[in-house]
Amino acid sequence: MNKNIGAFFDIDGTLYREGLIAEIFKKLVKYEIIEEKRWYNEVRPEYQKYDKRQGNYDNYLLKMADIYIEAIKGLHKSQVEFIAKNVVKQKGDRVYTFTRDRIKWHKEQGHMLITISGSPIELVKEMALKYGFDDYKGALYKLDENNMYTGEVVPMWDSRSKKKAIMEFMDKYNIDLEKSYAYGDTAGDFSMFELVGFPICVNPTKELVKKVKEHEEISKKAIIVVERKDMIYKLTPDLIQF
Repeated sequence: MNKNIGAFFDIDGTLYREGLIAEIFKKLVKYEIIEEKRWYNEVRPEYQKYDKRQGNYDNYLLKMADIYIEAIKGLHKSQVEFIAKNVVKQKGDRVYTFTRDRIKWHKEQGHMLITISGSPIELVKEMALKYGFDDYKGALYKLDENNMYTGEVVPMWDSRSKKKAIMEFMDKYNIDLEKSYAYGDTAGDFSMFELVGFPICVNPTKELVKKVKEHEEISKKAIIVVERKDMIYKLTPDLIQF
């Protein structure tokens, strides 16, 4: 029996041009589920540090994730699903040309399309439906017996969780990882690169590129893609100097 080829995509910063959690966060502020002052006092300072290239992008996203966990505790699943649908309906086209084209290419090749994202699974599901992914995993915010959020979360933004997810998909769909592809932008995606034959860094963080360069086997097969304005640049890790 022939094995399938998989194409594993991160969403935030890889497909979507920012962090999807930022969009759902803004909606929760708009609906007064999150106090506006929490954006200005806690999240905005982290964003400004990142925007000035004085801080870490992951710190900005994780700050929002921490507040998000608190905010949805006690909400019903249907409320978050409604907001997630609206976010993707309004913002879901704001993606990188390179990644969108690669999704199309993988579909044409008959590859399994899978997204593994640190965004809330409700958002990941909507993006998976929009772009025709075969399967998906996202951060799972736990529910009680009444479908109310408990404030507990099973993360999917870290390298360990993404590695476990890929192994589960490998078994589920009989995927040949040596012939498969992975697309990511932060250090949390590195474990995907370790497992596949074709790792692609999309507008990567410095931390991710450093990790790739430190591992000769991965560095030899990795490609770095940078999309700016209407240009797409493809580089090999050896061309990057720190």
